[in-house]
Amino acid sequence: QVQLVESGGGLVQPGGSLKLSCVVSGIALERYAVGWFRQAPGKERQAVSCISSKFGIVMYADSAKGRFTISRDNVEGTVSLQMSSLTPEDSAVYSCATGSTRCGTTWSEASLYTYWGQGTQVTVSS
Repeated sequence: QVQLVESGGGLVQPGGSLKLSCVVSGIALERYAVGWFRQAPGKERQAVSCISSKFGIVMYADSAKGRFTISRDNVEGTVSLQMSSLTPEDSAVYSCATGSTRCGTTWSEASLYTYWGQGTQVTVSS
């Protein structure tokens, strides 16, 4: 059974940082790309970042470029999202997903990902 479990969310002040983690089990993680998505209340789900299974290819949404860094540890079975310079607009439930093998030009399409975690809440507020 494939499971993805996110952690690391919480309340942070504007300008602060958070590191989200996604623990993946039940699959050979090294064969899969992993994406991070977020969804705020009343808004559509938004792709944030993706890291490929090979070659270290990473992709970021424009809103994440320069502020977020995605990384993976295939031995530990984890994918992390380091977020900095957070603003209230970053508040959302952040979810990780996998099932695709690479982060191609369509990496931001949620339909490409088969397995999803439950998400972790990130709230940016003073």
